[in-house]
Amino acid sequence: MKRATSARLGAALATLTLAAATGTLVSVPAASAATGPATGYASQNGGTTGGAGGQTVRATTGTAIHAALCGRASSSTPLVIEVTGTITHAGTKKVSGSSCDTADGVIELKKISNVTIVGVGSGAVFDQVGIHIREAKNIIIQNVTVRNVKKSGSPTSNGGDAIGMESNVRNVWVDHTTLEASGGESEGYDGLFDMKNNTQYVTLSYSVLRNSGRGGLVGSSESDRSNGFITYHHNRYENIDSRAPLLRGGIAHMYNNHYVRLNESGINSRAGARARVDNNYFEDSKDVLGTFYTDEAGYWQVGGNVFDNVTWSQPGSENHPAGPDPVSNTTVSIPYSHRLDAAGCVPAVVNRTAGANKGLQVSDGSC
Repeated sequence: MKRATSARLGAALATLTLAAATGTLVSVPAASAATGPATGYASQNGGTTGGAGGQTVRATTGTAIHAALCGRASSSTPLVIEVTGTITHAGTKKVSGSSCDTADGVIELKKISNVTIVGVGSGAVFDQVGIHIREAKNIIIQNVTVRNVKKSGSPTSNGGDAIGMESNVRNVWVDHTTLEASGGESEGYDGLFDMKNNTQYVTLSYSVLRNSGRGGLVGSSESDRSNGFITYHHNRYENIDSRAPLLRGGIAHMYNNHYVRLNESGINSRAGARARVDNNYFEDSKDVLGTFYTDEAGYWQVGGNVFDNVTWSQPGSENHPAGPDPVSNTTVSIPYSHRLDAAGCVPAVVNRTAGANKGLQVSDGSC
């Protein structure tokens, strides 16, 4: 099933060739960048609508994205930013204004609300430029690729996180994205999708996370337990060493994800976290669920998952794998409606739909 926006996005792009070529910021009809409804926990707490109903602009540089934020009447005026082309570190500069708080070398969504950033046309790639969400709410990021964001080496951006959220963040929906690195911490990279310091009501859906030492975390330390209500669905985690994700406190729901080559550990529920893990497909991986690298226990409710060539380590003082036969040790009630695909169908469904530039396709319930 394709979302009805694809044709309108393409039509809008065709009329703005000059603007795209020059990297300027221009207005386009608001309808051209509409998105479907948010899913998972992002649909709760009043919902996540991003910039729906506001002005739509087009940007081809990080600086133009910042200019769009700074050009609003206020920091909460709804805004849709359509992005096309490759966003570079050098082309991402600080812009000042009363409705923004931006910085060089990073897409800074700080102290703002009601914003959508959506890739259009042949794609939007944030190359070595991370997206930082801080003290913000009601944000949608859709149909973009974020790659090779470094915390060491050159250039550095966003502490090495592809997408990072911190400090009183609420209601973020990240959908149909591709988040990737080219190694782990020793190569200069950190997490692909991190949340900390009171970040809540977030959904990551139909996305690809790959080739990274760290998939992502919820909570920066064992004492940072103010985060939660996170949904991960129809994502593909591929060639990830650990943190798929790491949960410290809070509640998370993982359903219909495809995990391939989790090399050291996968869903690491610890420090009182509770994870509901439904109808996922785990393949060619190690220690895909449990409490790892700590003696502070986390918990899980499991059902309908497939474990295909998954190996499990022996329990130890700081190593508590859920397998080889995972059973539930808590219950987690989910407040939103959702349809579960059969776990056996998940690899085919996710391969067809997840990631940027897939036409915003979603599961139709069949293999």
